[in-house]
Amino acid sequence: TLFRSSDGALAHALWESVRTPAAGDRRYPVTMEQLESEREDCEQEVHPGESEPGTASEEESPSREQPDKITEENCLLKKIEISVSEAEKRTGRNAMNMQETYTAYLIETRSVDPLPEGQNSPPDSLWRRYSEFELLRSYLLVNYPCIVVPPLPEKRAEFVWHKLSADNMDPDFVERRRIGLENFLLRVASHPVLCQDTIFYSFLTQENGWKEAVNETGFQIKADSRLKAINATFRVKYPDKRFSELKHYSDELQSVISHLLRVRARVADRLYGVYKVHGNYGRVFSEWSAIEKEMGDGLQSAGHHMDVYAASIDDILEEEEHYADQLKEYLFYAEALRAVCRKHELIQYDLENAALDLTSKKQQCEELATGTVRTFSLKGMTSKLFGQETPEQRESKIKLLKEQIDEGEEQLKVKNTESREFVESAWEDIDRFREQKNHDLKEALINYAVMQISMCKKGIQVWTNAKECFSKM
Repeated sequence: TLFRSSDGALAHALWESVRTPAAGDRRYPVTMEQLESEREDCEQEVHPGESEPGTASEEESPSREQPDKITEENCLLKKIEISVSEAEKRTGRNAMNMQETYTAYLIETRSVDPLPEGQNSPPDSLWRRYSEFELLRSYLLVNYPCIVVPPLPEKRAEFVWHKLSADNMDPDFVERRRIGLENFLLRVASHPVLCQDTIFYSFLTQENGWKEAVNETGFQIKADSRLKAINATFRVKYPDKRFSELKHYSDELQSVISHLLRVRARVADRLYGVYKVHGNYGRVFSEWSAIEKEMGDGLQSAGHHMDVYAASIDDILEEEEHYADQLKEYLFYAEALRAVCRKHELIQYDLENAALDLTSKKQQCEELATGTVRTFSLKGMTSKLFGQETPEQRESKIKLLKEQIDEGEEQLKVKNTESREFVESAWEDIDRFREQKNHDLKEALINYAVMQISMCKKGIQVWTNAKECFSKM
């Protein structure tokens, strides 16, 4: 049973089908690996042959036709090539009939199916604004709440160092955002579930009428309000420990990456200054060479190497921005993880309310049947003051309550099933995300270290060349 009654006090049982028992006290912070380990341990706690409390057994539950599992081999990215090939600055009028300047991005798709020899599939292309990308992602968040939806690149530059423009119309920023938008489309197209969405496909291929098709889905109505989510966060009584820890992990991940990006911006500022100061060596050696005869050529050559060294920092920091953008993607992924956790809290909150309502009706039915009132209530006081109800009235209320109890039990079974399916789907996608995150961040950090080593080697080479110039004087 979901609940038991003792001396008028209702005690909540644990919903094992939607909540994991605590696996012992553990201190924060937790890692994705610890969450995965606990998930496996919790699954082993369910003994075979026993139905989980609060859920329908195999015989009771209606048979569900399981869809074929979608694999990476048949994802959309295996069928078409997707690219955001260019960005274009445009001027137009917005919904308020005011003139505005915006950037449009050209999306090109090409079928990878083989054509007759000597022929290439012509690319389909269309233009999209950043706001349309935002609309697409909002739709995906609402319709796939158990999935960690890939984030969009930043709308305005964050964590910039002083020589980098924070203007969202700056050509360098627009170019980096173009790359980020292409990466977003590739992420969605390679996802085993999101890639099958028809709205996403029409976003890539249907220039006119796409917004109308999105709005016709009614996803805005299904979107959970922020106030409702906050209410569920604070009022849910039995949160799933794994989702609570995942939410904490996402906060920690966002904090760590934010600090890392700030450190990188400060280092870039100082590094830029150090490199540019080397240009003073070039100027001084050039001036010195003008007053020397035997040493003049060597000093002039050494000054040239210093000038080259000072100018190289621009390309270096431009390459660094690429790695910074990769880190920023996972900074924004942290919010996508929290969105999954908030949805689970809402589902759990609805489940608890349904269970409480069912328990309340069972208690009312029991009180009417026995004629005793176990808890203080206005109805109990009214009965004592004005007399008990007639047997016919009591039988009528009992009959109505029994019908409501039957409906409540069915509703609770449905909510239990929905919650269990959400948890299973969510953790399956979280596992996929964890593998992707570990691979991407490992590769980005290694490449960043390789770039720093290369930069230091170039510095050594410059001074080695300068040494040879000085030796020839």
